[in-house]
Amino acid sequence: MSARTRPVVGRLLALILALAGLVALPTVSHAATPVCALACDTLDPSKARQDTFPVPDRNINGRVLRLHVSDPDTMAWASIDNGVTGDSVWLDRSWDRGATWEPLLGKASIPGTWTGTRTLMYNITDPVGHRRGWIRACADAASVTCTDWVYPRVCDGSFCDGADPAGASGDDTPVPSATLFGRTISLHVDQRNGMAWGVVSDGGAGDEIWLDRSWDGGASWPEGSSLGRTSVASGAASARTTMFATRDPRGLLYGGAVRACGREATHQEGSCTAWVRPAPTRARAAADALMASYHTNEGWWRSSWWNSAVALTSVVDFAERTGRHDYDWVIARTFEQNRGVFPAGGRSSDPVEGHFISRAIDDAAWWAVAWLTAYDYTGERRYLDEAVTITDYVHQYWDTGSCGGGVWWDRERTYKNAVTNGLYLWLTTSLHQRIGGDSVWGARAATAADWYLASGMINSAGLVNDGLTRGCGNNGQTVWSYNQGLAIGAFTQLWRSTGSGRYLETAQRLADAAISSPVLTRDGVLTESCDVGTNSCDDNQKQFKGVFVRHLADLADATGSATRSATYRAYLTKQADVIWATDRDSLNRLGQRWSGTHPNQTDWRTQASALEALTAAEGPRGAG
Repeated sequence: MSARTRPVVGRLLALILALAGLVALPTVSHAATPVCALACDTLDPSKARQDTFPVPDRNINGRVLRLHVSDPDTMAWASIDNGVTGDSVWLDRSWDRGATWEPLLGKASIPGTWTGTRTLMYNITDPVGHRRGWIRACADAASVTCTDWVYPRVCDGSFCDGADPAGASGDDTPVPSATLFGRTISLHVDQRNGMAWGVVSDGGAGDEIWLDRSWDGGASWPEGSSLGRTSVASGAASARTTMFATRDPRGLLYGGAVRACGREATHQEGSCTAWVRPAPTRARAAADALMASYHTNEGWWRSSWWNSAVALTSVVDFAERTGRHDYDWVIARTFEQNRGVFPAGGRSSDPVEGHFISRAIDDAAWWAVAWLTAYDYTGERRYLDEAVTITDYVHQYWDTGSCGGGVWWDRERTYKNAVTNGLYLWLTTSLHQRIGGDSVWGARAATAADWYLASGMINSAGLVNDGLTRGCGNNGQTVWSYNQGLAIGAFTQLWRSTGSGRYLETAQRLADAAISSPVLTRDGVLTESCDVGTNSCDDNQKQFKGVFVRHLADLADATGSATRSATYRAYLTKQADVIWATDRDSLNRLGQRWSGTHPNQTDWRTQASALEALTAAEGPRGAG
């Protein structure tokens, strides 16, 4: 048979099968590109953490065709049993609700003397690519049959796609309606449950209303086009869709966006509202939007190494203060995917040598903070052990031969600065608190505290400059909020460890200076020097303010003064209120400038920083 004839015969066979009702006729689809989520396509089913059968088996000429799903892995595989040599089985996977699909994934045939076989495992979801998939098992045993598609509806908590809006716990219209030929097209949201529906009103028979759903902020919506499409009935002037979810926890997809669209009956063109992400609470909305940037396959927020440690810390803080467990899986995922060795450019511009360690001493220390925070939340000893390993490494760069002490910023020993020493002071005293019977870390913390207070990095206004000169004097460089915050947090921890009033007084003095000085606070809003005028902040500076509010919240939890605690709480509340009112768009993206001035920058770093502010305003740690 010629190469030219084969496609024609293949299409004819597919058409015959489709007309016989055995299998739907697909639109042409490209070959599958391997997908990686928690694991990559073609994982052996023996490694599956679960084996469930969420759709009915199919009988095909006496053979049993079965779809297997492991929800903990977000993967599926297919099997055929009671068969004969040559029978085959495979998976189809669709990213557009079955309109097209990647066919013949993992196709396997029953070998001689066997009566069954199975495919390898394939991902149902693609959170990195912001795609929600459908998958089904298919087999050829003298004819072709497929199971139903699995998980055609998104479910989040007690609500699933297709729910009646009459059961919504609220009805909010967060963006302006769209208009089209006199019709009004509006988006309605149950904020508490993250469900949405569309309404067309002032219309006539045949007018249509539907929702689009996107997992990448409205850039694309192949899985979510024309959801709940509904027409206005004869004699009516309005219609509404059913409700649809905006989070897919099973598929590791968060921060989904929706819009309402409609069409007037006699015209082809339609009109849509703006895209919206629901906001069950301020902190949950910020966390969902942050998680939309998490690279599930690699276990970090790509392109910034230390910033990912701080982003993870913000997610753990969110869980601990709110009592929400949506993202608990992210802690272990980040740990397991990143504790190994990476070449330069793999995670950082420097090689990562294992245990989150690189030549940048402060980068490693940020990861130790993340794992201590994870240990406090989960109680898993491996996180504490990792923090000890990292802090042991940081301690190697404590050097009394220069400035009488202090930790170097890098292996080349070029700079002693506030960030590295603030981190070291916080880590040593935090380890002392968590390791029973410790004397080593406690002694190191006391030594570091004495050195820090005598170093001169805290200026006469109670603000922390960036570091020391080669001559061991205050270098007068920029007062950054994160240096101020780390010092507040470290001395707060020291007070918790020792009960010494001088440490608490130091933390309070630093906090009072920060919230009253125009260097860090303008019109009551925390402000970096790079937030002013036409300045812009670099990728590091984008996360500084979140570090500050994290440690101010810790001081507010710890301080014995009701008046001071109330002052700090009022400041934290102000930050959250301003962010929500002036620094948020309809997709709950939060920018660098909390006061909302321009030019403003928005990415996952600014999102994580603002999340800390919204989380801190939730109240004392563990209050959720």
